[in-house]
Amino acid sequence: MEQLWAPWRLAYVKLPDRAPADACFLCRAAAGDGSTDREDLVVGRTAHSVVVLNRFPYNNGHLLVSPLAHKAELADLTDAETLDLQGTLTKLVAILRRRLNAEGFNVGLNLGAVAGAGLPGHLHWHAVPRWAGDTNFMPVLADAKVIVQSLDSLWELLRGEWPGEPEA
Repeated sequence: MEQLWAPWRLAYVKLPDRAPADACFLCRAAAGDGSTDREDLVVGRTAHSVVVLNRFPYNNGHLLVSPLAHKAELADLTDAETLDLQGTLTKLVAILRRRLNAEGFNVGLNLGAVAGAGLPGHLHWHAVPRWAGDTNFMPVLADAKVIVQSLDSLWELLRGEWPGEPEA
């Protein structure tokens, strides 16, 4: 039997069942001054949102787009936040299409723990690039997903495409 090595997944396996309430990784990413963006996988920030690589991606290029503020419900967002988040998703889709040659996308959010939200207290949209033929036998037969690019390499690629500082 062949073995696939994915040592970076050990961090996920060793996570505690419940993180402390103040351990919101999206809040940490949103509040950063840029000095830890590589470690926190922050691609960029806008006036109202933060973009983070998914540390445990479903597919290559899997990003999270979140409001800067720790908000759990869509009704809690201001109009400015809603517009900023949608504009950020639109820009990211264009960047991923251009830089990764993505042919399609799954974009969405899991609202609440029972809907599958892994971090139900902080809204975040998933942007998952897709390609023709990107589904194969590995997840079905081997219970394994093959990610073709390291997070560090993806971070460098996308960070270089980030449009810069937000307009006030």
